[in-house]
Amino acid sequence: MTAPDSILSEAQAAVVARAAQAIREHGPACEAAQDVTPPAAQALSESGYTRLTLPEARGGLGATLTQFAGAQRTLGEAGAGLALVLAMHGHVTGAAFQGRTLPEPLLEALALASVRGELLNALASEPELGSPSRGGLPRTRAEADGTGFESGGWRVTGRKTWSTGSRALTWALVTAATPDGQVGRYFVNLRGPGVRTEATWVDALALRGSGSHDVVFEGAPARLHAPPAPAHPASSAWFWAAVAGTYLGVGFAALHALRAYAHERTPTALGAPIATLPRVQEQVGRIGAELLAAHTFLLHATRAWDEQPGPGAVPLIGAAKAICTNAAVTATDLAVRTAGGAALTAGLPLEQLLRDARAGLTHPPGDDSAFTAYGAALLRGDIPA
Repeated sequence: MTAPDSILSEAQAAVVARAAQAIREHGPACEAAQDVTPPAAQALSESGYTRLTLPEARGGLGATLTQFAGAQRTLGEAGAGLALVLAMHGHVTGAAFQGRTLPEPLLEALALASVRGELLNALASEPELGSPSRGGLPRTRAEADGTGFESGGWRVTGRKTWSTGSRALTWALVTAATPDGQVGRYFVNLRGPGVRTEATWVDALALRGSGSHDVVFEGAPARLHAPPAPAHPASSAWFWAAVAGTYLGVGFAALHALRAYAHERTPTALGAPIATLPRVQEQVGRIGAELLAAHTFLLHATRAWDEQPGPGAVPLIGAAKAICTNAAVTATDLAVRTAGGAALTAGLPLEQLLRDARAGLTHPPGDDSAFTAYGAALLRGDIPA
């Protein structure tokens, strides 16, 4: 199996290692606090990971989609909640620059924020709307602030849900509609006026340390915005690959935890580690095979994009997201079944991994959309079978 580090440059591997160490160090405290703690936010910022997917010409490390997916697998193994915070920053930046999905002033603002280590996310989901991936008009509104459209002055009012990393973020690209129903994205300083966070991500089933609270905007100023534009395939490719890599890492973390436990656990009646039992060996083999298959498919999909970025490669990446998230769910489930009652305690990480893996299924694309699009592409002959 190709190790994630082997596809990274030396500089890229260094920031990934620092970010993974920050996640391992601060993840437990974030899980207990059910939020991204200030020390965790600072450590993520100082790791340099915000520069990973930024082009080298803008002061970044120029990671390809394949490198980014591999990096996220490493972070997902370290801890899904904080890994997802960095995944959001990385996919927004990678898609924006590769797809040129934002106006140049906004791209420059993203670049400067990334170089400074300021975390950002794209906030689109809402209580009534849910995920915008299924369509619908956001209730969050953007209105000209009276200084004229030429000045780019806007005021944003509304509520966004599932705002991963909310308290750790400095900036957000907020999806909002103008009074005449035109949907754009507005660059808001989350530490500025008219913005507050409501702690709605409490006692969640999964990702308790991700701080995915609601963010409320009350006339928050936005000087930069992206006008309405058709969806760009880069946006889907980078988001789906980020999700796939992160949750695949959760599956591998379960495999590693089960292997360690199987060598340590020596029941009195057996007189040997349970790693010697054929049933345990079978289950570990099933987990390893499923994760390897998912990892191989993800590499295939992201490399297809890197070789020829465009709509033709998107169905592959959507299928990879579905395969990787389902592989993580299967891996964690089998690991808990194999370890037995000990897996339900905090003494092993398996109960948290089981919960975190389930969250991967909720991110778009859903299994139905992903496999339908992939199947249609196969039937058209767009993708070699």
